[in-house]
Amino acid sequence: MRLMNGSTKARWLAPLMAAGSYFAAPAVFAAPAVQGYMMNVQLVPAVCSLDPQRNKKRKCLEGYSLNITGLFPETRSKDCAAGSAVKLSPIQAKVVARVMPDENARNALWHEIGGCVPMNASQYFRTIINYAEKLKIPEELTSQETRQMQSAALRSKMVQLNSGLSVNSVQFSCQPSYAGSILTDIKICYKSNGAYKPCTGIVSSNCPSSFIIKGSF
Repeated sequence: MRLMNGSTKARWLAPLMAAGSYFAAPAVFAAPAVQGYMMNVQLVPAVCSLDPQRNKKRKCLEGYSLNITGLFPETRSKDCAAGSAVKLSPIQAKVVARVMPDENARNALWHEIGGCVPMNASQYFRTIINYAEKLKIPEELTSQETRQMQSAALRSKMVQLNSGLSVNSVQFSCQPSYAGSILTDIKICYKSNGAYKPCTGIVSSNCPSSFIIKGSF
Protein backbone atom coordinates (compact mmCIF):
# COMPACT_ATOMS: atom_id res chain seq x y z
CA MET A 1 0.00 0.00 0.00
CA ARG A 2 1.11 3.56 -0.56
CA LEU A 3 0.79 5.41 2.72
CA MET A 4 1.30 9.07 3.58
CA ASN A 5 2.74 11.39 6.18
CA GLY A 6 1.07 13.72 8.66
CA SER A 7 2.37 17.26 8.85
CA THR A 8 0.33 17.99 11.96
CA LYS A 9 0.43 16.59 15.46
CA ALA A 10 -1.80 13.63 16.19
CA ARG A 11 -5.11 15.16 17.23
CA TRP A 12 -5.59 12.77 20.11
CA LEU A 13 -2.16 13.37 21.70
CA ALA A 14 -3.13 16.42 23.77
CA PRO A 15 -6.25 14.90 25.32
CA LEU A 16 -4.31 11.74 26.11
CA MET A 17 -1.63 13.76 27.87
CA ALA A 18 -4.28 15.63 29.79
CA ALA A 19 -5.74 12.32 30.89
CA GLY A 20 -2.37 11.30 32.34
CA SER A 21 -1.90 8.22 30.15
CA TYR A 22 -1.15 8.62 26.48
CA PHE A 23 0.61 7.36 23.39
CA ALA A 24 4.01 8.67 22.38
CA ALA A 25 7.00 7.64 20.24
CA PRO A 26 10.40 5.90 20.76
CA ALA A 27 13.51 6.87 22.70
CA VAL A 28 17.20 6.12 22.93
CA PHE A 29 17.94 5.64 26.61
CA ALA A 30 15.82 4.25 29.47
CA ALA A 31 12.33 5.01 28.23
CA PRO A 32 9.16 4.68 30.31
CA ALA A 33 7.41 1.32 30.24
CA VAL A 34 5.34 0.87 27.09
CA GLN A 35 2.07 -1.06 27.24
CA GLY A 36 1.38 -0.94 23.53
CA TYR A 37 1.27 1.21 20.40
CA MET A 38 -1.21 2.92 18.13
CA MET A 39 -0.45 3.58 14.47
CA ASN A 40 -2.43 6.39 12.85
CA VAL A 41 -3.07 6.02 9.11
CA GLN A 42 -4.33 9.15 7.42
CA LEU A 43 -6.49 9.21 4.28
CA VAL A 44 -4.74 11.80 2.14
CA PRO A 45 -7.53 12.69 -0.35
CA ALA A 46 -9.84 13.41 2.59
CA VAL A 47 -7.51 15.67 4.56
CA CYS A 48 -6.29 17.46 1.43
CA SER A 49 -9.85 18.22 0.30
CA LEU A 50 -10.94 19.38 3.77
CA ASP A 51 -7.99 21.74 4.24
CA PRO A 52 -6.97 23.70 1.11
CA GLN A 53 -3.76 24.82 2.85
CA ARG A 54 -2.51 21.24 2.64
CA ASN A 55 -2.80 21.12 -1.14
CA LYS A 56 0.83 22.11 -1.61
CA LYS A 57 2.09 19.30 0.60
CA ARG A 58 4.01 16.54 -1.16
CA LYS A 59 1.47 13.89 -0.21
CA CYS A 60 -1.29 15.94 -1.89
CA LEU A 61 0.67 16.94 -4.97
CA GLU A 62 2.00 13.44 -5.65
CA GLY A 63 -1.31 11.68 -5.24
CA TYR A 64 -0.72 9.64 -2.10
CA SER A 65 -3.81 7.76 -0.97
CA LEU A 66 -2.61 6.93 2.55
CA ASN A 67 -0.05 8.39 4.94
CA ILE A 68 1.17 7.38 8.40
CA THR A 69 1.24 10.24 10.88
CA GLY A 70 3.01 8.22 13.57
CA LEU A 71 3.31 5.16 15.79
CA PHE A 72 2.39 6.27 19.30
CA PRO A 73 3.32 4.08 22.29
CA GLU A 74 1.07 3.87 25.31
CA THR A 75 2.89 5.20 28.37
CA ARG A 76 2.15 7.12 31.55
CA SER A 77 5.05 9.51 31.06
CA LYS A 78 4.12 13.17 30.56
CA ASP A 79 7.44 14.27 29.09
CA CYS A 80 8.22 12.59 25.79
CA ALA A 81 10.62 15.09 24.23
CA ALA A 82 13.42 13.31 22.38
CA GLY A 83 17.00 13.91 23.42
CA SER A 84 18.38 12.78 20.08
CA ALA A 85 18.08 13.82 16.46
CA VAL A 86 16.57 11.85 13.59
CA LYS A 87 19.48 10.23 11.78
CA LEU A 88 18.46 7.96 8.92
CA SER A 89 20.67 6.61 6.16
CA PRO A 90 19.77 7.84 2.66
CA ILE A 91 18.35 4.42 1.82
CA GLN A 92 16.21 4.23 4.96
CA ALA A 93 15.00 7.80 4.50
CA LYS A 94 13.86 6.91 0.98
CA VAL A 95 11.95 3.85 2.23
CA VAL A 96 10.32 5.80 5.08
CA ALA A 97 9.28 8.54 2.65
CA ARG A 98 7.01 6.03 0.93
CA VAL A 99 4.72 6.04 3.95
CA MET A 100 5.74 9.36 5.55
CA PRO A 101 6.74 11.73 2.71
CA ASP A 102 7.12 14.90 4.80
CA GLU A 103 10.60 14.97 6.36
CA ASN A 104 9.79 17.99 8.54
CA ALA A 105 6.76 16.18 9.95
CA ARG A 106 8.88 13.10 10.69
CA ASN A 107 11.41 15.21 12.55
CA ALA A 108 8.72 17.07 14.50
CA LEU A 109 7.05 13.80 15.47
CA TRP A 110 10.30 12.32 16.77
CA HIS A 111 11.33 15.45 18.67
CA GLU A 112 7.93 15.67 20.35
CA ILE A 113 7.48 12.05 21.44
CA GLY A 114 10.78 10.28 20.83
CA GLY A 115 11.63 10.10 24.52
CA CYS A 116 8.88 7.63 25.37
CA VAL A 117 9.86 4.38 23.69
CA PRO A 118 12.89 2.05 23.98
CA MET A 119 14.16 2.68 20.45
CA ASN A 120 16.34 5.15 18.65
CA ALA A 121 14.97 7.05 15.64
CA SER A 122 16.24 4.55 13.08
CA GLN A 123 14.65 1.62 14.93
CA TYR A 124 11.43 3.54 15.40
CA PHE A 125 10.94 4.36 11.73
CA ARG A 126 11.98 0.82 10.79
CA THR A 127 9.21 -0.43 13.06
CA ILE A 128 6.70 1.80 11.30
CA ILE A 129 7.76 0.37 7.94
CA ASN A 130 7.37 -3.18 9.26
CA TYR A 131 3.88 -2.46 10.59
CA ALA A 132 2.87 -0.70 7.37
CA GLU A 133 4.07 -3.58 5.19
CA LYS A 134 2.13 -6.06 7.30
CA LEU A 135 -1.14 -4.11 7.30
CA LYS A 136 -3.53 -4.95 4.46
CA ILE A 137 -5.87 -2.16 3.37
CA PRO A 138 -9.35 -2.63 1.78
CA GLU A 139 -9.50 -1.44 -1.81
CA GLU A 140 -12.18 1.10 -0.92
CA LEU A 141 -9.54 3.18 0.90
CA THR A 142 -7.31 3.57 -2.16
CA SER A 143 -9.92 3.72 -4.91
CA GLN A 144 -10.42 6.75 -7.14
CA GLU A 145 -14.15 6.51 -6.45
CA THR A 146 -15.75 8.55 -3.67
CA ARG A 147 -18.30 6.41 -1.87
CA GLN A 148 -20.53 6.12 1.16
CA MET A 149 -19.68 3.17 3.42
CA GLN A 150 -20.93 1.65 6.62
CA SER A 151 -18.46 1.75 9.52
CA ALA A 152 -19.24 -1.85 10.45
CA ALA A 153 -18.60 -3.03 6.88
CA LEU A 154 -15.20 -1.35 6.67
CA ARG A 155 -14.18 -2.67 10.09
CA SER A 156 -15.24 -6.16 9.04
CA LYS A 157 -13.13 -5.95 5.88
CA MET A 158 -10.10 -4.81 7.88
CA VAL A 159 -10.51 -7.79 10.22
CA GLN A 160 -10.92 -10.26 7.34
CA LEU A 161 -7.78 -9.01 5.58
CA ASN A 162 -5.51 -8.95 8.65
CA SER A 163 -5.00 -12.10 10.67
CA GLY A 164 -5.14 -11.40 14.42
CA LEU A 165 -6.86 -8.03 14.02
CA SER A 166 -10.10 -7.80 16.01
CA VAL A 167 -13.01 -5.39 15.64
CA ASN A 168 -11.74 -3.64 18.79
CA SER A 169 -8.22 -3.19 17.38
CA VAL A 170 -9.24 -0.68 14.72
CA GLN A 171 -10.90 2.72 15.24
CA PHE A 172 -11.99 5.42 12.79
CA SER A 173 -11.82 9.22 12.87
CA CYS A 174 -14.14 11.42 10.81
CA GLN A 175 -14.55 15.12 10.10
CA PRO A 176 -17.85 16.78 9.20
CA SER A 177 -18.31 18.48 5.83
CA TYR A 178 -21.17 19.96 3.84
CA ALA A 179 -21.58 16.54 2.16
CA GLY A 180 -21.54 14.57 5.41
CA SER A 181 -18.95 12.94 7.69
CA ILE A 182 -15.70 12.12 5.88
CA LEU A 183 -13.32 9.38 7.07
CA THR A 184 -9.90 10.98 7.70
CA ASP A 185 -7.94 8.51 9.86
CA ILE A 186 -7.72 4.85 10.79
CA LYS A 187 -6.12 3.88 14.11
CA ILE A 188 -4.61 0.43 14.60
CA CYS A 189 -3.63 -0.76 18.09
CA TYR A 190 -0.73 -3.09 18.90
CA LYS A 191 0.85 -4.88 21.83
CA SER A 192 4.47 -3.95 22.58
CA ASN A 193 5.58 -7.05 20.61
CA GLY A 194 3.74 -5.91 17.47
CA ALA A 195 0.70 -8.20 17.76
CA TYR A 196 -2.69 -6.54 17.42
CA LYS A 197 -4.61 -5.72 20.61
CA PRO A 198 -7.89 -4.02 21.55
CA CYS A 199 -7.56 -0.24 21.65
CA THR A 200 -7.83 1.48 25.02
CA GLY A 201 -10.77 3.74 25.78
CA ILE A 202 -8.68 6.80 24.92
CA VAL A 203 -8.26 5.61 21.34
CA SER A 204 -11.85 5.54 20.09
CA SER A 205 -13.93 6.24 17.02
CA ASN A 206 -15.86 9.48 16.51
CA CYS A 207 -17.47 8.40 13.23
CA PRO A 208 -21.19 7.84 12.65
CA SER A 209 -22.48 4.49 11.44
CA SER A 210 -22.00 5.61 7.83
CA PHE A 211 -19.40 7.95 6.34
CA ILE A 212 -17.83 9.14 3.10
CA ILE A 213 -14.57 7.71 1.81
CA LYS A 214 -13.02 10.36 -0.46
CA GLY A 215 -11.66 8.93 -3.70
CA SER A 216 -7.98 9.34 -4.53
CA PHE A 217 -7.06 12.08 -6.99
